[in-house]
Amino acid sequence: MSLPERQKGFTLVEMLVVVAIITLLAALTVPGVQRAIIRGQQTQSMNNLRQLVAANLSYAIDHGQYVPASDRWNTGRWHGRRSSVNSPFDPTLGFLAEYLGEDRRVVQCPRFQKMLTGSQSFEEGTGGYGYNGSYIGGWPGRGYDANGLKISARPGQIMNPRTVMFASSAYASGSGIQEYAFSEPPFWDFGQGPTTHRPSPSTHFRFLGAAIVGWADGSVTAVQQAPAPPGINPHGGDADAHDLGWFGPDEENGYWNPMRTSR
Repeated sequence: MSLPERQKGFTLVEMLVVVAIITLLAALTVPGVQRAIIRGQQTQSMNNLRQLVAANLSYAIDHGQYVPASDRWNTGRWHGRRSSVNSPFDPTLGFLAEYLGEDRRVVQCPRFQKMLTGSQSFEEGTGGYGYNGSYIGGWPGRGYDANGLKISARPGQIMNPRTVMFASSAYASGSGIQEYAFSEPPFWDFGQGPTTHRPSPSTHFRFLGAAIVGWADGSVTAVQQAPAPPGINPHGGDADAHDLGWFGPDEENGYWNPMRTSR
C-alpha cells in the first residue's frame, strides 16, 4: 500500500461539536420534561382536591352545615387534632376525618411535599390545601357554638356557587414555606364586611404560576395569580418569593365571599 489508509474516528473539533449539540438538546429538553412532571403533579393534586370537596359536601348533607374550620381552643381543625397548642396535629382525628376514606387523612399534594422547608410546620396534615375558614368553615362575626366549634356556613347560605371552598395553600415563614390550614381572603372580615387590612396570603400558586381551587359547586379548576400587595407577615416570611397571593377581584372579598353580588 503506497499510502496508509486514513484511520477512521472523530477529530477534536468534531467531538466538541457533538458535545455542544448534546448540551443544547439537553437544555431544550429538561425544561419540557420538568413542565410535564409539574403538570402530572397538578392533575394528581386536582384529584385530591375533588375528593376533599366531595367529603365536605357529604359532611354538609349529614350535618346541615359545612365542616367547622377550627375550635375555640386552637386544638381542633378540619384536618386534624392535637392535645395542646404546642403538640403536633394527628391528621386522622380532624373534623372531616370520617369522610376521607380508610386512611382518615388528607392526601398530600405531590408537588407541595417536595417544597416544604424547615423543621416545623404550623398545620401538619393539611396535605398542602387550605379551607375557606372565613366564609364556609366559619361565618364572619358568628363565633363558636355550644361545643366550642366554629359556626360554619349552611349550604343554603352559599348564594354564589362560585365560592372558594379549598385551595392549594401554604404559609411563608422565616425558615421557608410551611403547611397552613386556611386559604385566606384578600381582607379580614369580622362581621361588618371586608376591612381594609390584608392577612398574609396563603393561596399557593405552585403549579407554574397557577393555584388550584375546589369550589362550592363541586368543581375544581386552576387559577392565575392577580397582582396584589401582600399583607403583614408576623413570622418573617416573604409571600412574593414563595408564589403566595390571591386571584380574582378584591371587591367584596372576591371569590371567598359566598354573599357577593358580582360574578
